[in-house]
Amino acid sequence: MRNRTFKMNMRTKEAINGYLFFSPWLIGLIFFLGGPILYSLYLSFTSYNMLSAPKWVGTLNYRILFSEDPLFWESLYNTLYYVAFSVPLSTVAGVLMAVLLNQKVKGIGVWRTIFYLPSVVSIIVVSLLWQWIFDPSFGLINSALAQIGIEGPGWLQDRVWSKPSLIIMSLWGVGGGMIIYLAGLQGISRELYEAATVDGAGRMRQFFNITIPMLTPTIFFNLIMGVLGGFQVFVQAFIMTGGGPVNSTMFYALYLYNKAFRDLAMGYASAMAWVLLVISLMFTLLILRTSKSWVYYEGADHK
Repeated sequence: MRNRTFKMNMRTKEAINGYLFFSPWLIGLIFFLGGPILYSLYLSFTSYNMLSAPKWVGTLNYRILFSEDPLFWESLYNTLYYVAFSVPLSTVAGVLMAVLLNQKVKGIGVWRTIFYLPSVVSIIVVSLLWQWIFDPSFGLINSALAQIGIEGPGWLQDRVWSKPSLIIMSLWGVGGGMIIYLAGLQGISRELYEAATVDGAGRMRQFFNITIPMLTPTIFFNLIMGVLGGFQVFVQAFIMTGGGPVNSTMFYALYLYNKAFRDLAMGYASAMAWVLLVISLMFTLLILRTSKSWVYYEGADHK
């Protein structure tokens, strides 16, 4: 009886200690995240310019958003376009780069560092750098094309090339995903490759039948993070194009920012934020639902 009481007291003490360590994060969540989130939901049903008290307008912001604001749909299209191309390209580039940097060659650690470093550079610095690279008059790309007799496009100043330019720029930070893919590759058992080699499987067959299936949980994680990050793309367009030319790079987050801090329509911007939350949630759930058919977990039942 005494031992049971002692064990109960120990469990209670451990639980209290656990809650004490957990409490700073919980307090921060409630007061610094939970409160503002709920308040933004309230503001989405109001007219609020940050200079006077919020005025309740019901669902007016949402009705205007969906039926009377063409720039909302254009900004959503621009964002979906960016996500649809940047995420797959970053995934493919990250996986291929990780495979190359997973080889056992001399100095591989130096190469891993070199390819990872661009992803930790400030996005503001990167944006200014690529703004110069894409300059149609004296930028690095068009200057190189001119050397072989090709006239380069207007890039950021051309409505057709503006979004592809930012998508190309997004590959600059592929090193962050590459590190995660590299960790996933190093978690694959060498015995699988040895058995495949004994069976006569070549490098390409091993890549598609062993490497990719075993890497799908990592791809799944990076895919969700990439989609969520793509829907929040903001800094590049804010610094490099301001949403132009002709709103071709007016991404959803940039339009939301303009509504909130340029037009002082905080209630309308809050409604936009909640719409973005729902859209992001829908895409996340879609990826989660489809993951059962393509994500392979070692040891799991795949009947």
